[in-house]
Amino acid sequence: MTNFRILIAVLLIILFQSCNKYDANGRLIKEYEELNKAKFLLGDWEKTDSVGTLIENWKVENDSTLSGNSFFVINKDTIRRESIEMVQDKEYLLYTSTIVGENNDEPIPYQMTKSTDSLLVFENPKYSYPKKIAYKLTGEKRVTATISGILKGKNSSESYQLAKIK
Repeated sequence: MTNFRILIAVLLIILFQSCNKYDANGRLIKEYEELNKAKFLLGDWEKTDSVGTLIENWKVENDSTLSGNSFFVINKDTIRRESIEMVQDKEYLLYTSTIVGENNDEPIPYQMTKSTDSLLVFENPKYSYPKKIAYKLTGEKRVTATISGILKGKNSSESYQLAKIK
């Protein structure tokens, strides 16, 4: 009976160990660790000024994906609409942006280059503007979104202070 218990214990250890995922170098991949850092973005965010209102919302799509939308509204007319996705693929977090009417409505991929519990930075050096997209949690209900790159042949950067509305 003791040998049977030992055999069962060994089989359970092997089973649990086989459920872990490893990268090409044999390191254990902590599933969705990078995506979990992005969860501070969940909810609805807004910035209103004299020009119009920027609205961005994020939700959990599934265990490896967050999806979002961004709208710029002037006088109740949507001027710009963007679909966004963050997908964790192994140890990489990918940010994909599709802007209606730009880039032939094709998605533009960005790879995360830096992350903390309050900062996410995504970059695509092949794309001119934006080359870099960053989100920084600046307060309990405040996020600064910054886009930067080369616009009309010059370095350019824009930041938006977003407030959580729900």
